[in-house]
Amino acid sequence: MFTGLITDVGNVVAREGGRFIIGSNYPANGIAVGASICCDGVCLTATRIEPDGDGCRFDVDVSNETLSKSTLGQWKPGQAINLERSLKLGDELGGHIVSGHVDGIATILSIRPDGDSRRFLFQAPTHLAPFIAPKGSVALDGTSLTVNEVAGDTFGVNLIPHSLTVTTWGRKEVGQPINLEVDVFARYVARQLEFRS
Repeated sequence: MFTGLITDVGNVVAREGGRFIIGSNYPANGIAVGASICCDGVCLTATRIEPDGDGCRFDVDVSNETLSKSTLGQWKPGQAINLERSLKLGDELGGHIVSGHVDGIATILSIRPDGDSRRFLFQAPTHLAPFIAPKGSVALDGTSLTVNEVAGDTFGVNLIPHSLTVTTWGRKEVGQPINLEVDVFARYVARQLEFRS
């Protein structure tokens, strides 16, 4: 379980099929084999950890299902990725509840300045649009964000300067695919309504 508050920007060091090596600023002695780490919104298991300067490198294995349902199939060495360690009992829940189970891929339609912030407009997969509501929460590339507006299968969010600096969002471009996880509560409510009708 995660909060959507990014704690490091790592990078893809190498890839061999579905196995990736991720570089991180996390200390190697702070990660155990089997630990869950959210990588660009996808919950992955660290299978090997080795020190790398003050940080570490860790291996993750990604299934074909995950490669097909997320942007991980497009990862290349050198790519920056958002990272978050799993939530511990007693930690502050500052974002929203994020499972790390990506629902689909959204696409950036536009990026425009809004004061010191930036407004991003996305197109969501049609089957996920009903789960996205104004002032609701979404996780985009693992980042907990509040939805500003919704129109059909498009929705907008605002990123403040801090978020643009400490995540990969300051480097995003129009047309880029983004991992989308809808609010887990919206999913359960929709499922209940489906059975009632």
